Amino acid sequence: MIADILEALTPLLIDLFALLLTIVIGWLGVQANRYLGVQVEARHREALHKALMSGVMRAAELGWDRDAIADEALAYARQSVPDAIRALDAPDSVLRQLAEAKIRQLFKRV
Repeated sequence: MIADILEALTPLLIDLFALLLTIVIGWLGVQANRYLGVQVEARHREALHKALMSGVMRAAELGWDRDAIADEALAYARQSVPDAIRALDAPDSVLRQLAEAKIRQLFKRV
């Protein structure tokens, strides 16, 4: 009697287990995608900030005024990390604000 019930339920239990396993694997895939996406974005952000600071320092060493320094920093970043700028999809106004923040940061040190 119990053996007959188990025999009848076995295909259903296997299907249920397969469905649960599929759900778990799908969820893990989504979590991995989120984590990797965050990691890539962080690398792009870091590369952009470093490029802006490099451009600021280069222009400041040449004795340029602040507007020219910001322009140079933006040009340098666009040339050195175009993929990061494209991936982050930041508008020019945000990029300029970042460059100006780097200028303020540099002049506070000096």
